[in-house]
Formats: sequence, structure tokens, C-alpha cells
Amino acid sequence: MSLINYANKEINCKIVYYGCGLCGKTTNLLYIHKKIAAEYRGKLVSLATETDRTLFFDFLPLDLGSIQGFTTRFHLYTVPGQVHYDASRKLILKGVDGLVFVVDSQVERTEDNIESLENLKVNLRSQGYELDNLPMVVQYNKRDLPNIVPVEELERQINHRGDPSFESIATEGVGVFDTLRAVSKLVLASISQRQSI
Repeated sequence: MSLINYANKEINCKIVYYGCGLCGKTTNLLYIHKKIAAEYRGKLVSLATETDRTLFFDFLPLDLGSIQGFTTRFHLYTVPGQVHYDASRKLILKGVDGLVFVVDSQVERTEDNIESLENLKVNLRSQGYELDNLPMVVQYNKRDLPNIVPVEELERQINHRGDPSFESIATEGVGVFDTLRAVSKLVLASISQRQSI
């Protein structure tokens, strides 16, 4: 969970973007990294495998406020999309404070989305977490493509908890920062409730 640096008066929060392969997790992080001013973001780190990659960077938000005088630094991660990288997925979930579940809106990816959500629950349990206890935002990506599932149906299939959800076209940045702001606020609210600094 969040790490508190008392010397720097800083709270470090970890947000993980999770979803099936090629759903838009990496595209989200690349867009965010490109749009945040260099002085407020860290270096983009990519851990590449043969068929997938994991991205990571941190940033210091400008307008999300502080908690009892502590600034907040968010560390954003993506997980590899393919299930055969499960060990990496589990490792990346260690210490998670909040989640963005990215859904590929295409009809032919329905089963992949459902399988990925179940995989998320299993991998969280293996790290000692329960999905019900973590802030999460659902992002319905690729809304510009022709063969997509209606949002109402995606909500029924994926968003059983009624988490905040956003439609997106990550390649164009549509819905990307709405999603990030929502999950960041949920994480800060969660930290405020459970921490006394």
C-alpha cells in the first residue's frame, strides 16, 4: 500500500492499469506521460518481453491536493496483457493502492475482458488483497471502432461493483485524464480514511 516519506512530506501511491492484451493500457500511460510537464513526471520505464511490455512512471499531481500537508506522488504501472505473464502481473500488483481496469470494447474481446477481470481477482488474492477493498475505475476503451459492445452491456458484464466508469479512445486521449483523475481521487480518499499521518 502507500508509502509515506516523512522527511520529504510525501505520500507515494501505486496505481495499476490492468486488462487483457492490447486493450489500451500502454496507450493510456504513453498519452499521460506525453501530456504531463517534464518537471512533474518521472522517466518512463519499459520492461519489454518478446510479445508484451510493462510500463512505469511516476508523477507529482498539480491539482489533487495534499493529505495533512503531505504531497502525493502517483506511480503508474501497466501489467503485461497476456495471461502467460501471470507471474509479472502478480508482482506488479504488490503494494497497489488503486486500479484502472481497461476494457477493450470490441465484441470479439468480450471473453478476454471477463477472463482478465477474473485473473485480476485471483492475482490480488495471491498478494493478500481483495478487489472489494481497493479503489477501482473502469475504462471502456476503443469506443471509436465499429464493432463495439454497448456501454450498458459492458457495465453488466464487467462493472459489478458500480465503480466509476469512462468511455475512452486512448489513442486520441479521450477519457484518459478523466479516468486518471477519478482513480487518483478515490486513492487519496482511501488513504485519508485509513491513515493517520
